Amino acid sequence: MSDNNTPNLNKDAFATIDIDALQSPKEPAHKPRILLLYGSLRERSFSRLACEEAARILEKLGAETKTFNPSGLPLPDDGVDETHPKVNELRELAVWAEGMVWSSPERHGAMTGILKSQIDWIPLSQGAVRPTQGKTLALMQVCGGSQSFNAVNQMRILGRWMRMITIPNQSSVAKAWAEFDDNDRMKPSGYYNRIVDVMEELVKFTLLTRSRSDYLVDRYSERVETHEQLMQRVNTKSE
Repeated sequence: MSDNNTPNLNKDAFATIDIDALQSPKEPAHKPRILLLYGSLRERSFSRLACEEAARILEKLGAETKTFNPSGLPLPDDGVDETHPKVNELRELAVWAEGMVWSSPERHGAMTGILKSQIDWIPLSQGAVRPTQGKTLALMQVCGGSQSFNAVNQMRILGRWMRMITIPNQSSVAKAWAEFDDNDRMKPSGYYNRIVDVMEELVKFTLLTRSRSDYLVDRYSERVETHEQLMQRVNTKSE
């Protein structure tokens, strides 16, 4: 990605991440895979624009990004299942990703239903595959007025529930309508710098954990349950 795509970066302060230094010999060779989700379907959605800026920064840091468009995604429990094309697309992207960015407006003091519906369509387990467990997560919100953290705080709880490694840093952009220019690019500001901070931290956490996520989320209680199920099958066969 050329520098023209990230014009607000201070090139003297911006440091590329030494991927080789953070990877073990068993580390996957591909770029960190990051899925971005946003929570508004407005024509000029600031949560989407913030995601687009985040994606540019992530690619500048050496990650591969994909952004899911929630338009057309049905409500959960509304008479459709995982075979719906949008649901299937979202689930395949969740399996592909090694980390995620969730970006939501704050609406009535909370994250939007549009963002929540996307998460509700991603199961904790899908056969032997766990689409979110052990993967990294970064959180952002955009505000119509003064800065608030209600949406990111809610999403942090949700990220923990989805068994994700939610990074400490987060972004909240106040008066988002004033932070983007006529070309829908984010203006230079402390808010922009914070998004760079968050994406940099996300890539670092992803590189440090992606080959170790199975070990990090290995649980005694689940090993006990697996053992008991195995013994039940053995006993059933011996009868």
